Amino acid sequence: MAVVSSKRSVMTLFSGALCVHSHRARIVLAEKGITHDVTPVPGERFPEDLLDLNPYGSVPTLVDRDLVIYYSRVIIEYLDERFPHPPLMPVDPVSRARARLVLTRVESEWYPEVELIQSGDSKANLDRARKTLREGVIASADVFAAKPFFLSDEFSLVDCTIAPVLWRLPKLGVEVPRQARAILDYAERIFSRDSFQASLSDSERELRA
Repeated sequence: MAVVSSKRSVMTLFSGALCVHSHRARIVLAEKGITHDVTPVPGERFPEDLLDLNPYGSVPTLVDRDLVIYYSRVIIEYLDERFPHPPLMPVDPVSRARARLVLTRVESEWYPEVELIQSGDSKANLDRARKTLREGVIASADVFAAKPFFLSDEFSLVDCTIAPVLWRLPKLGVEVPRQARAILDYAERIFSRDSFQASLSDSERELRA
């Protein structure tokens, strides 16, 4: 996170069109109905504006007037606290801790496999990543079935984090078997939300065209 002098009057998100981290930030922005601009960052060609703001040159990067945030987990929690309605994290400490554990698990176990598959690595590594991701998603089938949203009766930051992975599964070559139907039903509930549809970049829409 950095504090800089900025003339931006509207919140701006520097976003990768197919980046799972950027996608979850866009879902939160849409769910909250936050007025913002999206600056697309194509591939590795980072615009000078972004490099001036973020020493890592990474996406997503959020600029809110004089504040610059460049880690997606910090971005989504900042947005939830800065714009508290609707709340996207549980109120009680125990439930919040459980939600944060799920966020950490998805970030550390699912996101790296998505990024590896998208990178077009060697066939052996891609096959391993697909297998690991498929097993990780399917292992959570009972949790997907338990409530309307993941571990919750209300839509949360956890759903904002899981949805980008599920949306990409067919394009990544990861098939969810019929016996894990609860995952597919959950995905359809999330994908049908106005906020999810509004969050999609053109490139992301083409993943399911």
